[in-house]
Amino acid sequence: MEQGYTYTPKEIHNTIPISNASPLSEKYIVWHIQGGLGKNIAATSLISSVKEKYSDRKLIMIVSYPEAFLNNPLIDRVYQLGQAPYFFQDYIENKDTIIFRHEPYHQTGHINMTKHLIENWCDLLNLEYKNQQPKIFLNFVQQQLIGLWTREKPIMVIQTCGGPGDDKSLSYSWTRDIPQSIAQTIVNKYKNEYHIIQITRPNGYELANVERCDQKMSNIELFAIIGVAKKLVLIDSCLQHAAAAFNIKATVLWIGTNPTVFGYSLHNNIKAQIPNRANQLIGSYLFDYQFENNTHECPYIDVKDFFTPQQLDKV
Repeated sequence: MEQGYTYTPKEIHNTIPISNASPLSEKYIVWHIQGGLGKNIAATSLISSVKEKYSDRKLIMIVSYPEAFLNNPLIDRVYQLGQAPYFFQDYIENKDTIIFRHEPYHQTGHINMTKHLIENWCDLLNLEYKNQQPKIFLNFVQQQLIGLWTREKPIMVIQTCGGPGDDKSLSYSWTRDIPQSIAQTIVNKYKNEYHIIQITRPNGYELANVERCDQKMSNIELFAIIGVAKKLVLIDSCLQHAAAAFNIKATVLWIGTNPTVFGYSLHNNIKAQIPNRANQLIGSYLFDYQFENNTHECPYIDVKDFFTPQQLDKV
């Protein structure tokens, strides 16, 4: 530096190495959630708890299903996984950021089926578990979607299949789907009282005396049916989580999954009978049943082995 020369503020700024630049004054929580729609809905239960614990930080969600988190006033930004350009520079590099990228499915309480998914998340995020319930926020236009499902008779919804459906060769997945004859029995019981809408995948089985709904629609359009239905018969899939998020009671049939882990006390949870297993679990490691390509794991020999008549009377 020559004696008597004065650097301008701009010149001084340009001499500071980028690695030593001061972080932004804003603080962030980045919560990364991957997995199915139901799992994303369940995570909404802890948004208020996270914000209460970290009230001085902005909450940034990067998730598989943004629609579960949009309109929530406690969330500052929502990104979809795989669609977050410049995320590192905006929220990580030289920033005061806490990262939550945990997998509650790998927790002991989940594997042992002793804790709810939400409680396992609380353990990972160091939050107090207070039986928090999911919550979805709908804007004014989304609330009008309920009109899509108006019918002359009261609406009953029966979701006969759901969850992962990547294997197009299989129209029925025993771990979650309702066996066809049981679903038809339920429909026959209520067909005179309700207009029954069957929620299913395009390759799902056919039922008589129902309006079949297997067309592609947004998840919010699908959720609107919960608000108009007078009776809900669901399985362990996104609709039972959504019903809990809207505080609407449903009957949920459980087969290969467990309401202790994924269910809600609000619902009428009916769990299939405990089967007499032989040696079907040859490929199982930390979990019993897989969701895909698992036909050999089914421990039930006859459809009557799933639920007793007394259990089905409670549907």
